[in-house]
Amino acid sequence: MSLRESPEPCADIGATAAAVPPPIAPLISGRNGRLLHQSLEAIRHADRWHGDLPVLLLDRCWLRLKIVPVQELAAHLPPDCSREAPELVLYRSLLAQGHTAHEAEQLCWLDFGMEACRQAQLRFWQQQERGNQGWTLPTYLELLQQYRRRVEAGSERPLPLLVLARQGEPAASARHQLVWLGPEQA
Repeated sequence: MSLRESPEPCADIGATAAAVPPPIAPLISGRNGRLLHQSLEAIRHADRWHGDLPVLLLDRCWLRLKIVPVQELAAHLPPDCSREAPELVLYRSLLAQGHTAHEAEQLCWLDFGMEACRQAQLRFWQQQERGNQGWTLPTYLELLQQYRRRVEAGSERPLPLLVLARQGEPAASARHQLVWLGPEQA
């Protein structure tokens, strides 16, 4: 099994082969091995970028491998978008322009309403407490961009495998890991 390190790792997700947990080995046998082989074949025969290209999700607790079409990845593993709420984007922009926190808040209330701003902040802080395992909107978009660039490059087409963080780990330390599997194993 070839594990490839991404030359430009996703923003918040560890992408090194050394960081890959030991449960990768069971992928090469049984049902998981067949799914892996099927996915590597699909990426090898892809003639262009499209939404049906596979992304592999590995549940480390149960050693279950799941194939998800790239177009359905956000539905199966929703990225944390709480930081990108328009209310919070405007607030950060106003702070960057030199407004005080109080002024920025007042201007946001004028544009969106007090309740909408309060809800955006609440969702953001709840998500921070729950943890997002490093799976944020920018990280998700970076994965898509890397995957597309690699497919369109043509020659080498590694397959993305997201090793999901274990449930129950402290939110601060539990992070999904991105591993690129080499196509030469197909």
